[in-house]
Amino acid sequence: MPEITSIKDRLVFNSRGDKTIEIDVITDNRYLGRACAPSGASVGMFEAQSFVNNDPAVTLSNFRNIKNKFIGLDSSNLQGLHNAIKEVDKTDNYSKIGGSIAYALSIASIDSASRSMDIPFYKVLNPKLNSVVLPYPLGNILGGGAHAGPGTPDLQEFLITPVVSKSIEEAISLNSKIHKELKKNIEKIDHKFTYGKGDEGGWAPNIINDKAIELVEKAIIQCGYDPKSEVRMGIDFASSSLWDEKNRIYTYSREGITRTPEEQLEYAANLISNYHLIYAEDPLHEEDFDNMAILTKEHPRCLVTGDDLLVTNKKRVKIAASKNACSGAILKVNQAGTLYDAINFANECNSDNIKVITSHRSGESVDNHISHIAIATTSVMIKTGVVGGERISKLNELIRISEYGLIEGMAKLSNV
Repeated sequence: MPEITSIKDRLVFNSRGDKTIEIDVITDNRYLGRACAPSGASVGMFEAQSFVNNDPAVTLSNFRNIKNKFIGLDSSNLQGLHNAIKEVDKTDNYSKIGGSIAYALSIASIDSASRSMDIPFYKVLNPKLNSVVLPYPLGNILGGGAHAGPGTPDLQEFLITPVVSKSIEEAISLNSKIHKELKKNIEKIDHKFTYGKGDEGGWAPNIINDKAIELVEKAIIQCGYDPKSEVRMGIDFASSSLWDEKNRIYTYSREGITRTPEEQLEYAANLISNYHLIYAEDPLHEEDFDNMAILTKEHPRCLVTGDDLLVTNKKRVKIAASKNACSGAILKVNQAGTLYDAINFANECNSDNIKVITSHRSGESVDNHISHIAIATTSVMIKTGVVGGERISKLNELIRISEYGLIEGMAKLSNV
């Protein structure tokens, strides 16, 4: 077996310039695996806690006192590593060891094992995978909300995915082309546009929600594609960040309006219908399973997707499945804690016929592991952004993977 022989760790910085934790796992005294924990700006209440007492330095110091417990483990045994972590931290949210440690240690271990065994990362995760289906890249090209700042739309992400593409290279190129075209459209209506971007590389203009999606649709058409069938649009509503629990309303502060739960449901439904959305993430707040179920039933051609609703938690997806509350699920490993937790979540989604979308975080590193995780979990899409080194690293890795052989093609988006 590939054996963990040493572990190194350090404080580093993510794409927002915030401190985070990176871990190196050395297998068989030779093979280096490395992973850096990302972080989100829009965080669900049920996510794993990244740091002990919200302090990366304290989290790392604590880990250094216990990391020898993981020496000698099989670096390819995801469950064994998970069990060893849970012996140290039995909490549900990794508040004792820190979710950043659980994330980085489990991913670095598999990374090291893949080098030792000389097989791709995704093959270590899913040994039964004999051929590869590549996910469609889902890219944020215009941003608002917590990812972009004041003056931008209240809704967090306006996304595109080129379902017409026959290869990953073509899909990546097309997303980039439309991203550039959108910039021209923004310039025409805002002569003071400074080319500002949000955390994930989407343009961050001073416009309202309806104008934002109009400009995205226009950019698709100007590039010669049909937004109804060839390059489909999506929205990450991040509705929990708009939800005022005390007053039971959604507050669109930048637009100066509020919506009741019924009005929010109608608003989301209209956007899905009017713009033929293929993807609607968190259109209702994280506890509104019932209205999510209504939207899912009424819009079978749209992946009504849970992020804050599910937080990559197997228990949450079981609740959603029992209520038919979503047709898509975001997989973010650091929401779950360990990679083992995330794989179990994906397996539950797949068994419940809920499509998996593997996702980056707004505070990212240049690691490309999620490209392999998307393949191992048969994700239909990978949400990575379109531009920026920490985003492109994931997309370029998909191109490399496509060269390995045994590629069946792009994912099948049946019914959408």
